[in-house]
Amino acid sequence: MVEVMIAAPASGSGKTVLACALLAALEKRGYAPCAFKCGPDYIDPMFHRSVLGVESHNLDLFLSDEAVVRRLYARCCGGHHAAVLEAAMGFYDGLGGSTDRASAWHVAETLEIPVLLALRPKGASLTLASQVNGLTAFRRPSRIAGLFLCDCSPMLAKSLTPMLERETGLPVLGYLPHMEEAALESRHLGLCTAGEIAGLTERIRTVARTLEQTMDWERFCSLYGGRPLRRSAATPSAAPSVPIAVARDEVFSFTYAETLDALESAGARPLFFSPLRDSELPEGACGLYLPGGYPELYAAQLAENVEMRSAVRHAVACGMPTVAECGGFLYLGRSLQDGDGRTYPMAGVLPGNGVRRDRLVRFGYAELLAGDDSLLFRKGEAVPVHEFHYWDSSENGGGLTARKPLTGRSWRCGFVSGRLYAAFPHIYFAGRPELAERFVQAAKLYGEEQRHVTV
Repeated sequence: MVEVMIAAPASGSGKTVLACALLAALEKRGYAPCAFKCGPDYIDPMFHRSVLGVESHNLDLFLSDEAVVRRLYARCCGGHHAAVLEAAMGFYDGLGGSTDRASAWHVAETLEIPVLLALRPKGASLTLASQVNGLTAFRRPSRIAGLFLCDCSPMLAKSLTPMLERETGLPVLGYLPHMEEAALESRHLGLCTAGEIAGLTERIRTVARTLEQTMDWERFCSLYGGRPLRRSAATPSAAPSVPIAVARDEVFSFTYAETLDALESAGARPLFFSPLRDSELPEGACGLYLPGGYPELYAAQLAENVEMRSAVRHAVACGMPTVAECGGFLYLGRSLQDGDGRTYPMAGVLPGNGVRRDRLVRFGYAELLAGDDSLLFRKGEAVPVHEFHYWDSSENGGGLTARKPLTGRSWRCGFVSGRLYAAFPHIYFAGRPELAERFVQAAKLYGEEQRHVTV
C-alpha cells in the first residue's frame, strides 16, 4: 500500500495542488486512493473529493485522541491501495502555534507515515537545504523521506536537485513547474470552496498529467509503497432509524464526513436538504443539523426562501432537537449582513443579528465548558472544538464557556437547552461519539412525542 503525507515548511507551498494531482495520478495507476486532511479544515477535503470523487476524511489530534485517529485512519483505508494525507500549515505547527500537538508531524508520528516535503524555491537555493536540515533535525524521527519542488522551472529543478540531495541526504522526487491551472483562488485564510472554482477537475487533471512526467515514480513507490494494507475490525453501529434533517448545499457545506459517520453509528438516518432551494424540511425529520459554511455569500437567496425560514423557525420552536454551528448559527439569527453591507432577514429563532467584521473574530482550537446539562453536554464536561469566522453576531449567547487550552483565555458563548446547541464553535462528533448519541436519542424521543400527538 502507498502511504504518503504531503507536508511543507509553511502554508502557500503548494500542498493542496500536489496532493490533488497525486490523487489523480494514483487513481490513473489503479491504486483507488483515499485522502485525508490533517487538522480541522473543511475545504481541502472538498478538493480531494472533487478530483475524482475520492473518499476524504479529517484527522485531528486535538479534536480526538491518538487511538481514535489510528482507528479512523485504518477504517477509512479499507478497500484502498493508496492513502494521501495533506498536512496543514507548517509541518510542526500545532496547538497554539507554539507546540507540536495536533501538528502534521504529530499525525505522521502517530500513524508512522512517511512524509514528502513540498518546497517552493521562490528566490532561495542553498538556503533551502538549511531549512530542510532544520526540519529533519527538529524532531526525531522527522518522518521526512523525500523532497518535491513546487512552482519550480525545469531548469531550476535540474540545478537544485543534486545540491539538495547532496546537502540533505534526501531524494528529490520531482517538480511541478509554474502552471496557471495550479493557481487556486483564496478567501480569508484558505482556498475558495471546490464548487466555486470553474473547471477544477480538468485543471487538476492537467496538473496530474504534468506530474506523471516529472515525478520519479520508481523512487516514489520504493519510499512510500510496499507497506501492508491497513485493516481494522468493523465497529458495530446502531440501526439507522432516527431521521435527522441535515442541511447540505453550497451554503452549508462545512460538514465533517466523520461527524455524519458518528451520527449514523448512533442510529441517525441523515435526510439531506437545501435551505437555499427546498421549501420545507424533509418529511418525518426528528432532528435538525445546520453545519457551517458561507451563508453571508447567499444571504439574499436565503432570505427569499421564506417558506424554509418559516419551517426552520417552527421546528425549533416546537422543540425539534437542533444543532447549529457557525454558519448554521448565523442562519438561526434575526438577520444577516452580506459582504456588501446589506442586511437580510434569517430564520429568527435566535435574537442576534449577523454582522461582518473587518478582522478574524475567532480562530483556532478551544474547549467548551458546560455549566449545566443540555442537548449535547453534561454539567462539568469540557469538549474540544474549533472556531474560524469573520462574521460575528450581536448576541452570541452565554450558555457555555469557551476557553483557550494554552492561555486559559475564556469567553461566554452559545445558546443551549435540552433541545438546542447553537454557537459559532464547530464540534467534531467522531472525537466525542457520546455527543452524537445524545443528539440522536433526543431526536428519537422527539419523534415518539410527535407520534403520540398525532395519534
